[in-house]
Amino acid sequence: MSARTSPTSQPITLRRAVARDAKRLTRLVRGSGAYQGKYAAAVAGYRVGPDYIEAHRVFVAVGADEHGDRVLGFYSLVLAPPELDLLFVADAVQGRGIGRLLVAHMRSEARAAGIDRIKVVSHLPAEDFYHRVGAVRTGTAFANPPAVPWDRPAFEFRIPPG
Repeated sequence: MSARTSPTSQPITLRRAVARDAKRLTRLVRGSGAYQGKYAAAVAGYRVGPDYIEAHRVFVAVGADEHGDRVLGFYSLVLAPPELDLLFVADAVQGRGIGRLLVAHMRSEARAAGIDRIKVVSHLPAEDFYHRVGAVRTGTAFANPPAVPWDRPAFEFRIPPG
């Protein structure tokens, strides 16, 4: 667990997700403003279940509020093959450095696991974010209807040895 102060002006703790986080992570995915309109179908039935959390390296960024810990964002690192499977930041706190913090943590986890490259298939609205945090465009993941009826940019994070 690590605590940092972020531009949100509240301490943010990054911790490993646990089964009881599943419903909150699912709500964050389904409620994401990036998946409104034509993209809504992609997450309508999506579920981050306890089994998924147990099988992968899922980390959450939490901040304290009057109700306890508030989930600000999360990511999921799949080790084999190495892929950043999910990365979400709550709409209300986007633009405050939480995504950048999650990516830095993901890079650290990958380095510790001996991984030198992490694949990412980006959602179209997140393409600029991945450029800004150092991912390199490697190609295009082509549409796979009905689940994903649009092409998506493919990226890679290169993880230098630590």
